[in-house]
Amino acid sequence: MSTEMQVFLLPDLGEGLTEAELVNWLVAVGDEIRVDQPIAEVETAKSMVEVPSPYAGIVAVLHGEAGQTLDVGKPLISVAPVGASVAVKPEPEPAEEKVPAAPAVAVAAETYRTEEKAGSGNVLIGYGTSGGGEARRTRPRKMSGGSAVAVTSEPDFAQLSLSRTRIPGKLSAVISPLVRKMARDHGVSLDAVPGSGESGLILRRDIEAAIGGATRETAPVEVPAVTQSSSGVQPSTGVQDARTGLTVASRTPVRGIRKAVAANMTRSRSEIPEATVWVDVDATALLEMRAELKKRDPHGAPGLLAFIARFVTAGLKKFPELNTRFVTAEDTAGGVMQEIIAFDGINLGFAAQTDRGLVVPSVRNAHLLNARELDTEIRRLTAVARDGKATPTELASGTFTLNNYGVFGVDGSAAIINYPEVAMLGVGRIIDKPWVVDGQLAVRKVTELTLAFDHRVCDGETAAGFLRYVADAIENPGTVLADL
Repeated sequence: MSTEMQVFLLPDLGEGLTEAELVNWLVAVGDEIRVDQPIAEVETAKSMVEVPSPYAGIVAVLHGEAGQTLDVGKPLISVAPVGASVAVKPEPEPAEEKVPAAPAVAVAAETYRTEEKAGSGNVLIGYGTSGGGEARRTRPRKMSGGSAVAVTSEPDFAQLSLSRTRIPGKLSAVISPLVRKMARDHGVSLDAVPGSGESGLILRRDIEAAIGGATRETAPVEVPAVTQSSSGVQPSTGVQDARTGLTVASRTPVRGIRKAVAANMTRSRSEIPEATVWVDVDATALLEMRAELKKRDPHGAPGLLAFIARFVTAGLKKFPELNTRFVTAEDTAGGVMQEIIAFDGINLGFAAQTDRGLVVPSVRNAHLLNARELDTEIRRLTAVARDGKATPTELASGTFTLNNYGVFGVDGSAAIINYPEVAMLGVGRIIDKPWVVDGQLAVRKVTELTLAFDHRVCDGETAAGFLRYVADAIENPGTVLADL
């Protein structure tokens, strides 16, 4: 083991990400940690992850605080060798009245540890080698040379400084920084929150209850709807907007997934000369085929999106120009070099709406999967994305995106291409429409397909050929699937 202090720099947790927000520390100064043990929870622009330590030893310095945005490549944690002297900085003395040590303080301390382990309430991604042991405090012990390890032992909670507020008739305290941050982010005054813990300790559930009560009380007021989240919506301060003359209802920091979406869409619009083609499609035969499969196997029939995904991968094999990437770089002579990079395979992304925003997980090597296998993988990725467990690789490796916005009840969309891909296929809702079949007017199940594509990688003929192939596959699914 190294005898020198080792500094772990925040790694790039995705494709070229430059920063991450520190959500919560999973260790403290003085903890003994092992290699690959999760040390912090961070939110990147793509996902929530647990960061593992590449070093074993004693935590010496934590470079950052919860809620702070850290740059990739900057120090995250310093680790000293086992046996080194590590001093734990005491908490600053609070301005409020101190409370004498009592048995209830020990109970409060245990509650604090429980609250901290519970984290922010978001489900985070496992990152690195699995194996969940908790960080453990090390007590002074003798070394072979007879010297005692000076690493601070478990803190004396009898001396723990508590941030306290007074509620008439009882003592109330908040000792978890996560609880304080939650209250601050949602504009909840701790003076008005009765603590349900021992000796009036305010727990996370008390803040959540207060947030729910505030929402119910303000529900009748007609103000613009604002989603509150762990990113922190700052409540109204009565400031008047200079341009409109209206009172500012709230200010929401743009970060995490929303920040990534904003940057990605802006870059797509500014760099990609996109064009759009669309076509109405009779999906009656596809719906009838799936209904028949569902009769035979009620639980194993693939969903409609899986069939369309199968048609898309087959179409991309025939029109590979839409499964590429356009790259601009500087050549050795200092000039500009442009390339179209083709891929030996298809990673099919699909748009999934989650509580944290729109994400695009991708089915890797989708061209190798049949409709049933695609259905299984789409369902799995949708579940992990909504639970916040999708890995950066699953969220950032797509080569083409399929967007089923029909689930939101709309027919079409002028989609923005998911940069750095070069095309996106959108599927609208399937509805009854009058349709001419064999010269006769009939009511059919019709949907609209919309293809947005980068005009630098192909012309309209290629885009139209791909779109027509997928449309024909939907209208004659039995014939196409038999050929796949």
